[in-house]
Amino acid sequence: MKDFAGRVAVVTGGASGIGRAMADRFAAEGMKIVLADIEQAALDRAETEIRTSGATVTSKRTDVSRAEDVEALAKFAVDTFGAVHILCNNAGVGMGGTSWQMTVKDWQWVVGVNLWGVIHGLLAFLPRMIAQKQGGHIVNTASMAGLIATQGLGVYNTTKYAVVGLSETLVKDLKPYGIGVSVLCPMGVETRILDSERNRPSALRDPDAKKSEPVPLMGRTLKPEEVATQVLAAIRANQLYVITHAEGLEPLRRRFERMEEAIPGS
Repeated sequence: MKDFAGRVAVVTGGASGIGRAMADRFAAEGMKIVLADIEQAALDRAETEIRTSGATVTSKRTDVSRAEDVEALAKFAVDTFGAVHILCNNAGVGMGGTSWQMTVKDWQWVVGVNLWGVIHGLLAFLPRMIAQKQGGHIVNTASMAGLIATQGLGVYNTTKYAVVGLSETLVKDLKPYGIGVSVLCPMGVETRILDSERNRPSALRDPDAKKSEPVPLMGRTLKPEEVATQVLAAIRANQLYVITHAEGLEPLRRRFERMEEAIPGS
């Protein structure tokens, strides 16, 4: 996808962090923006600020773990702007702790947002994007934790590995329709993901559950704007992997070396 002016981008988790930075970057390219987020006040503020910059923007409160919310978002976007060309399945939450210490509610919450949120986005938007016959691009936010398993992040790793695998499949499935796919795999970025509990639904809260200390992040901490610039470049180049940190190269190399060593006769 080379031309952005006048196209339509939908960004979930768009009120802050990487999502907001992507929305700002798309707006600067002349795109029309649909912001989605679960935090209404932050969503209203982001919409106002982006509109003040001169961009065309609207927003809709969305809980991506609810299929009906995401379906309503897709209908709203198409009804408002007539089409969708870029979908960023970006909303996500984080939680640390050993896998067996996580409760069912913990798993339901993190899987519901990080994995089902992406699935709901694909189910709601892709049939519409394919029917448009205008091409487009999907950006799924995973993590370096979707490529390298980090101790103490069992539930988070699980969701992000799934998003990577889904994205790798999509790039093949969507090629006939001219819809590209990128999977964003950042390391440390200045976001509020460590404060994800603020948006946890009351029905899935478990105040008595044992939790570990936050897992320290490896490498530099990037500004969301730096990540958004890399995402835009990946869309232009139709690049599948968006690996934001050079520090990720050595752990990735070690992982694949271990796989090679495990193959008989290698």
